[in-house]
Amino acid sequence: MVEPKAYVSQDMKAPKLAIFDSGVCKGCNRCVEVCPADVFMPNPKKGKPPLVVYPDECDYCGCCVKDCPLRDKGAIEVNRPLYHSVHWKRKETGEHFRVGMKNPPPPNTRPPVGGWDAKA
Repeated sequence: MVEPKAYVSQDMKAPKLAIFDSGVCKGCNRCVEVCPADVFMPNPKKGKPPLVVYPDECDYCGCCVKDCPLRDKGAIEVNRPLYHSVHWKRKETGEHFRVGMKNPPPPNTRPPVGGWDAKA
């Protein structure tokens, strides 16, 4: 009796959850082992980056990047969706800001007005 083979293909239209640099990633599969959501599957080709088979299950915890032995060389990067970025808006000017932006505004030194601890 011949054993059936299973093939996995990635949806190329879906946004990339994890971005692997195949020139750096050695396919150690550490990210596969530490992922609490089991998003990854080892690549059937030895030495190749893992496959992302369940991108909708990811909670963007970053365990895969944190435990990667080659993360400092850029082997893996998590592509967090925009709605996961922390952002805020100044009421006075209407300016929008995000954590990590290249030219951050100067800090707002005015104390908050009102709020939960203000005396009514």
